[in-house]
Amino acid sequence: MRKVNKLLLSTVLALAIPAGAMAAEADLQVKIDKLSQQMEDLKGQVQRIEDKSLGKWLQIGGSYQFRMDSLHGKTEAYTDAYGTMMNLQNYAQMQYLTGNAAPYNLLSTVMAYNNYGAISSFMTPANVAALQAMMGTAGMVQVPAGKPQNETLYTNKFALDLKAKATKDVTVNVKLGMYKVFGSQDDTAINGNAYFADRVGIFDGVLGHVPSSSYLNVDRAYATWSNIMDQPVWLSVGRRPSTDGAPTNLKSNNERPGNGGTPALLVNYAFDGMTLGYAPDIDMLPGFYAKVCYGRGFDSGYHQATSNSLKDTDMLGVAIIPVDTDPLRVWFQWNRGFNIFDFPVMKNTAFGDTAPSTNLGSIDWFGLGGMSTLKKVGPGDLNFFVDGGLSVTHPTQAVSANAGFQGLLTGGFMNPEAPSDKTGYAVFAGVRYDLPTKTKLGFEFNYGSKNWITFSPAADDMWTSKVGTRGKVYEPYVIQELDLKPISSVFAKAFFKLGYQFYDFEYTGSNNWVGAPMKISDVTANTMLLQAPVKSAHDIYGTFEVHF
Repeated sequence: MRKVNKLLLSTVLALAIPAGAMAAEADLQVKIDKLSQQMEDLKGQVQRIEDKSLGKWLQIGGSYQFRMDSLHGKTEAYTDAYGTMMNLQNYAQMQYLTGNAAPYNLLSTVMAYNNYGAISSFMTPANVAALQAMMGTAGMVQVPAGKPQNETLYTNKFALDLKAKATKDVTVNVKLGMYKVFGSQDDTAINGNAYFADRVGIFDGVLGHVPSSSYLNVDRAYATWSNIMDQPVWLSVGRRPSTDGAPTNLKSNNERPGNGGTPALLVNYAFDGMTLGYAPDIDMLPGFYAKVCYGRGFDSGYHQATSNSLKDTDMLGVAIIPVDTDPLRVWFQWNRGFNIFDFPVMKNTAFGDTAPSTNLGSIDWFGLGGMSTLKKVGPGDLNFFVDGGLSVTHPTQAVSANAGFQGLLTGGFMNPEAPSDKTGYAVFAGVRYDLPTKTKLGFEFNYGSKNWITFSPAADDMWTSKVGTRGKVYEPYVIQELDLKPISSVFAKAFFKLGYQFYDFEYTGSNNWVGAPMKISDVTANTMLLQAPVKSAHDIYGTFEVHF
């Protein structure tokens, strides 16, 4: 019986072992299949995470600059119009308080006019004589010839660039910037520079481009929709890339600006606006594109529809770039500024707080330029550019009472002039020779005529935007890049730059559209001017810069 039971148990075990093994194998296969599916799901999740990772949709870059300038200039003797008017106002008020209302009434009547026809009718010989007598009694503020200087001006400049791919064909570009003087933390005039209109104080168009404070301001923020309706058309709107355009990239050691830039000879101003562009593929014109640009330089705010209030200051531009390739770039530009204001909104300037008080007229600008690179010229590469500009003013009857009844390139202080169109011109040329040692030798020259006016206050020049000079500017410079491997991006670099600027001014009012220019040599100690007439200026500068 025991033998039978053992035989039966052995038989059962012999039959059960293969069945158990088969069941285990089937269960293992199910687990393997499930694990494989989980692996596939995990791969999909990883791919989706990679697609949404920062590196796929967000690009980060920027720059840091330490700069040292040594500034020296020469001014001619003149009469300070602002100081004289302050004396005149104080005198008129004191006379009024003592019972003599005539000076106060005369001055109040004069300062109420902002129209050439009205003020010219009022300025009879008798009234002119009365005003001159009052100014003589109140005290003319005469300023002797001088030699202004700032032997060591140190600045810190930082920029953070962000480019986000939001959706297919839609991107957002942002540039945050900080620019300050060592030992200074305010938005007043750069190092006390009251010599030029574009450096009197900080206003919207120069924020982040002229030293002010350590606040991180929004220099650029705009969205671009490309390939509209599957065509080579784009629309871009926001705070525009309308600063530091070609050909300034050579001296700043930057890459060429893309199709968002503007010629720096005509425009270097931080605008809020929009662009509509078209870039068809034309074999005979490689890189061709054209665009229409609109910007707002000043918003006049709320006003009554029936009132004669300030109008918005707007800019319209058309750019045609027939060729834009690595060795050659050519551009044509037309801009028109509408309802140009007399003063921008500024705080704590040499003239106190300022704001637009009237619209003086409009200005047309025309530009034609090109830049090219010749490879292997001797041991290095030769970069060069030539740019030309034309400005035509169209003044209205409006004059600025705050500027002594001066209009758009018309009149002198307390000496109004009938409005008339005035044409100015400028040329801008330069070369840069790049050696294999990463040494870059450059030279630039620009000249502006008597009535030349540009819209480039955001340039990086300390004295004044050099391309707006009525006279000549010479600038040699040398750049030495460090021979270090880039890490943050292919464009990352670190370099030193040493340069020298010499300004030779021929006429007053560089970078200022209010009032008629006059020859520097014609200025006398009795000439009433709002700003000191600078005859010449020097700037020796050096930088250490990092682009990442």
